Amino acid sequence: MNILAIGDVVGSIGCRFLRDKLPALKKSEKIDLVIANGENSADGNGITPSSAEHLFSSGVDIITAGTHTFRRKESYSKFDECPGLIRPANYPEGTTPGRGYTVYDLGRVRIAVINLMGCMYMEALDDPYTVIERILREIDTKIIVLDFHAEATAEKLALAYYLDGRISAMFGTHTHVQTADERILPKGTGYITDVGMTGPTDSVLGVRPEIAIKKFKEKLPVRFELDTGKCHADCIRFSIDEKTGHTVSLKRMKIS
Repeated sequence: MNILAIGDVVGSIGCRFLRDKLPALKKSEKIDLVIANGENSADGNGITPSSAEHLFSSGVDIITAGTHTFRRKESYSKFDECPGLIRPANYPEGTTPGRGYTVYDLGRVRIAVINLMGCMYMEALDDPYTVIERILREIDTKIIVLDFHAEATAEKLALAYYLDGRISAMFGTHTHVQTADERILPKGTGYITDVGMTGPTDSVLGVRPEIAIKKFKEKLPVRFELDTGKCHADCIRFSIDEKTGHTVSLKRMKIS
């Protein structure tokens, strides 16, 4: 089976671009399941019920999140109500809206999709190693995919090797920069450090360059505005053996 993981979708411009490109991509790559990080899908950061529905109606099956998960309060109930919208599992249980993983049933096979957030240079959440062990005890699916939303390359690689052979694939998100290190680890887990971004190409992580430059030069608060020019979508296709749950091939892509 083929699973497509899409890098952080940035703003309404990124959502519109994905809607335009995703149907043909799903057909050409014979995609069975689409996962997209949507934590920046609303203009001005965060995710809203409308931006989530835009992604779902465009062909995304599972939306993951990250540092901006709860930036928009209007989305809190959406996280509770929608099983296809998940947030990092290492947020505090019992007080945080939503869930940290979901199991998607394709009929012939069930796929667990997990979302975790890193600790290095990030908000201090529960230890991802402890949390992933708990989740792996709770689920009984052969195919398991993890979106690890983290800053540090070393943290992503370390967790991937720790989970090698126990999950099918892991892709990193958060930096908005696609890395060229896709691989299949020794025990069969597909991996990429960061899948990248979906949104304005000539930008600073989606933001208009002149605004980002002003922020770095003057050190004063600025209002981030998204660029409105040409776009691209960064993604990766994991081809997974349904019997073993291992990745057998992968393909990193940039769609323009």
